[in-house]
Amino acid sequence: MAPPPSGLPARQLALPLPLLAGHDLADLLEDASNAAALAWLRRPADWPGGRLALFGQAATGKTHMLRGLAAARGWPVLEGLALRGWPAVPPGEGLALDDADCAPEEAALLHLLNLCAERGQAVLLAGRDPPARWAVTLPDLRSRLRAMPAVAVHPPGDALLSALLRRHFLLRQLRVERPLQDWLLARLPRAAAAMEEAAARLDRAALAAGGRVTRALAREALADLPGFGPGPEDDDSMASRRDACPDGPSLL
Repeated sequence: MAPPPSGLPARQLALPLPLLAGHDLADLLEDASNAAALAWLRRPADWPGGRLALFGQAATGKTHMLRGLAAARGWPVLEGLALRGWPAVPPGEGLALDDADCAPEEAALLHLLNLCAERGQAVLLAGRDPPARWAVTLPDLRSRLRAMPAVAVHPPGDALLSALLRRHFLLRQLRVERPLQDWLLARLPRAAAAMEEAAARLDRAALAAGGRVTRALAREALADLPGFGPGPEDDDSMASRRDACPDGPSLL
């Protein structure tokens, strides 16, 4: 491979291609928000009746966990929104159903659970609420859902979000000083997906600008990111406070 042209930083030759989003359980960082769920996922043989449901708000990592376990064990993954009629259920040790609470037909979900029970297949579900609270009308389905063990996946805490943001920067070989990382965390949505999206946007912006990541660049690159906003104290308000202070010693 030819060396980069003289005077051109090697980083500018990198193509701003999106990183492939994998679902590997080993990639999940553990904290109090997901520790209980990860403990259950490590021992499928202990699931009561071979069933387990993950539940929690959007962007808490449920899909990553569900697909990570499915990939590790070779289970097929089905989508709740596509579950209709008499769904084809591939044979095997188990299967995973994402957005299970969005299945448009109750009979289809009941058929899937019954067929898996007959075959002795394990089933992992994911949804916003625990299955016992799903609005179903079929008595047989309601009883099966109420008997299913469920574990909550909570929104990630500050330590986990910080670690995720650092990981995404490292994956992209993007150098961002720690004070700027803290500044970003105070302004980004409290979701794991937001850390990945922010890193991708900053990477593209830094490549286009041919320079380092600064607060000004971050403001511009993330301005239209849903949920991105001013932190507890933005720079403009800090500057205004300094200007309003009388001359003399200052702690700012």
